Amino acid sequence: MRTQFKPTQLADPAMAASEAIIRKCVHCGFCMATCPTYVLLGDELDSPRGRIYLMKEMLEGERTPTAEVVKHVDRCLSCLSCKTTCPSGVDYMRLVDHARVYIATHYRRPWLDEAFRKLLAAVLPHRERFRMAARLGGLARPVRGLLDRVPGLRPLGAMLALAPARLAPRPCAQAHHIAGGRGERVALLRGCVEPTLRPQFQAAAKRLLGRMGYEVVQAPDEGCCGALTHHLGREHEAQQSARRNVDAWMRLIDGDGLSAILVTASGCGSMIKDYGFILRGDPAYAERAARVSALARDICEFLTACDLPAVEPRGVTVAYHPACSLQHGQGIGEAPARLLAAAGYEVRTPSEAHLCCGSAGVYNILQPEIAGRLGDRKAAHLERLDADVVATGNIGCAMQIATRVGVPVVHTVELLDWATGGPAPAGLTSTRDAGHRPHA
Repeated sequence: MRTQFKPTQLADPAMAASEAIIRKCVHCGFCMATCPTYVLLGDELDSPRGRIYLMKEMLEGERTPTAEVVKHVDRCLSCLSCKTTCPSGVDYMRLVDHARVYIATHYRRPWLDEAFRKLLAAVLPHRERFRMAARLGGLARPVRGLLDRVPGLRPLGAMLALAPARLAPRPCAQAHHIAGGRGERVALLRGCVEPTLRPQFQAAAKRLLGRMGYEVVQAPDEGCCGALTHHLGREHEAQQSARRNVDAWMRLIDGDGLSAILVTASGCGSMIKDYGFILRGDPAYAERAARVSALARDICEFLTACDLPAVEPRGVTVAYHPACSLQHGQGIGEAPARLLAAAGYEVRTPSEAHLCCGSAGVYNILQPEIAGRLGDRKAAHLERLDADVVATGNIGCAMQIATRVGVPVVHTVELLDWATGGPAPAGLTSTRDAGHRPHA
């Protein structure tokens, strides 16, 4: 695509990177067939190609974003299915990230929209604040129907819909899970939302890694990866989160060392693997951030390179949902499904496995109508597989799908833990239950 950025604009590294990305686009349109919002809405401006045109005009002309441009950029899920499809190597992720920062800086949102965004940024990335909000949200769920009737309050209703009726017990605060044997140490990201909504994900990972002889540590001063604020265009806050985590993990690396930094939420994994780019312009952090990114691994990516303990086949059929942040963001495709098959499960993959379930960080809160339609579409494909359980690798996907299917939704590592001697995931109590479609 031809561009006409001024030399003064290209002196800005972010603008120069976006210009180079735009120039790679050849208008082929392959991305449109794999874009969830275009498949759903049929509007080219809600496709990657259409959004690239809008972002080019906005950035190149240094224009104040219009409500129309913001609407279509906001509708992007950042699922990155287009990036996987693109034959020209257009790095759409970095372009839309830059556009969101530009919009956050140059556009005045309606006050209620801005208030919701500030609320999400103030609560979700903080474990204790989120736990308190989830508790209050569970109590307020009965009024959700009233909120859904008021267009401006639908995001609040969407938040209540995701709040659990009952919170899981608080995870153990112990910083170390000691296991001997291998002499290797790995760090496990605690994250912000997952410990409250699904603490069993990390508990399963710790058990499995311990069984394999790894020492598992969790840095006490590590926090949110920064993805939630990053996708809201709040660049400074996202960079601050990245710096805090780089400091926390470098203390472990420079101490007794780390073989890997493991992540059970693939959305967080995509962000941490990008720390080197996000902090590339910070002389104090660029090199250290790149070291952290190089050590980051999704839990299934890490386990693929390991020999799992002996497995006990469970006779369970698994519908595997590949999270967008895993298959498109990190380029990890069939590895989790192969792990499940090797552990004795019958694995089935749904139609349209490349399309997003509609969770996408806070997308299902800020764009509840589109997210709901995508969630229903994904659930329908999963239900057709007639499986005993749905497995995925991201907390957002698990929450989005669990409200729509009649079987348990678990993390892939929970099933691997069960097959190698751990407890059964909730809703799957024994091999005899397989085939009876237990309900979540």
